[in-house]
Amino acid sequence: MAGNTFGHLFRVTTAGVSHGPGYLVIIDGCPPGLPLSVDDLLPDLRRRMPGQSSIVSQRKEDDAPEIWSGVFEGKTDGTSIGILFHNKDQRSHDYGDIKDKYRPGHADFTFDAKYGLRDYRGGGRSSARETLCRVAAGAIAKKILAQHGMCILGYVKQVGPIVAAITDPTQITLEQVEANEVRCPDPAKAVEMKALIEEVRKDCDSIGGVCELVAVGVPPGLGEPVFDKLKADLAKALLSLPAVTAFEYGAGFGVATLRGSQNNDAIIRKADGKIGTETNRHGGMLGGISSGEPIICRVALKPTSSLPRPQRTVTKAGEPTEIATKGRHDPCLLPRFVPMGEAMVALVLVDHWLRFRAQCG
Repeated sequence: MAGNTFGHLFRVTTAGVSHGPGYLVIIDGCPPGLPLSVDDLLPDLRRRMPGQSSIVSQRKEDDAPEIWSGVFEGKTDGTSIGILFHNKDQRSHDYGDIKDKYRPGHADFTFDAKYGLRDYRGGGRSSARETLCRVAAGAIAKKILAQHGMCILGYVKQVGPIVAAITDPTQITLEQVEANEVRCPDPAKAVEMKALIEEVRKDCDSIGGVCELVAVGVPPGLGEPVFDKLKADLAKALLSLPAVTAFEYGAGFGVATLRGSQNNDAIIRKADGKIGTETNRHGGMLGGISSGEPIICRVALKPTSSLPRPQRTVTKAGEPTEIATKGRHDPCLLPRFVPMGEAMVALVLVDHWLRFRAQCG
C-alpha cells in the first residue's frame, strides 16, 4: 500500500487501523534542538479526541502519545521521531453484521475493488482515527513555525445553512474558537449550529459544513512555481483528510463572477516599508508562492456517512439489502476537524519553509 508518507524535507509516515492495537507516526526532517515533550502534543490532540462534548463521537480514548525516539534530554536530536498511540475503546462487534455489506458514503466498495478484501471494523485504514497521527506531527510543525513568527488557526465557519459572520479572519483568537463546543468564533451562530447538530443527531442523521483556516506571519517566497505550488500542496494536504470534498483559497469560487479589474489586489508599499497588497483576494498566494499576506483557505466537509437509520445498499454479491451503522459517530465532523485542518496546513508550511531555507543557504 503506497501513499502513507507526506512531505519532502519534513516527512510524516503513519501506520495503524481504528480497531487494531494502535497507531504509529514517524516524523523525519525535524531540525535538532527543538524542545519537545508529550505536553507539547496534548493540547491539539485533546481538541481532536472523541468524547470531548455531547455533540461528537462518544468513543472513549485518551489518545496519550508515547514518544519512542528522536528526542534526547528534552530536545529533538535530528533523527526520526517515533510516536505511538494505543487504541483502548474499540467495539469491533458493532461492525460484525456489516462485514458483507457496503456502507453508503464509505470506502468499503472501493477498498474491495482495489485490494480484494478490507478491514470492515470501523473502516480500517480509511478511518478518521488515523488523523491523530497527523495532529501529533502537526503540533511539532506548529512549534517550529512559531519560532519563525508563523501561526495557524482554524475554526468552524459554517454548519449546514448556518454561516458565521467573520469580518476579519486574521483577528480571530484561539480563545474565541475554544469558547464553545462547535469551535465557531461567532457566539450567536455557534448556538444555532449546536442546536442544528443536536437536531440531526436525534433524527439519526448528520450534517456537513465549512472550516476556515488562517496562517499569519508566513514570509513571501514559500512554494514552487510549477507542480509544487503552495496552493496545490495545501489542497492535496487538506483533501487527503477524511470527508473533505472541496478546497478553496482567497476569494475562491467567488472569482467566477468577477472581472480582472475587480479581482486583482493592488500592490502597495505598506506602513512598515514592505511591499504587499491592499486587499487579499489572492488568499496569500500568487503563482503558487506565498506573498507575505495571510494565507486564508476553506474546506467543505460532507455529512458523516455512518448513520443509524436504514440506507439502501448491496452485499458483496450484489444482492440488494439495507444497512444501519451501529457504533459511535459524530453527527457533525466540523468541531473535531479544526485541529486536523490546522495540522495539515502546518505540515505543508513547515515543509516549504525548510525547502526555502535550504534554497537560500
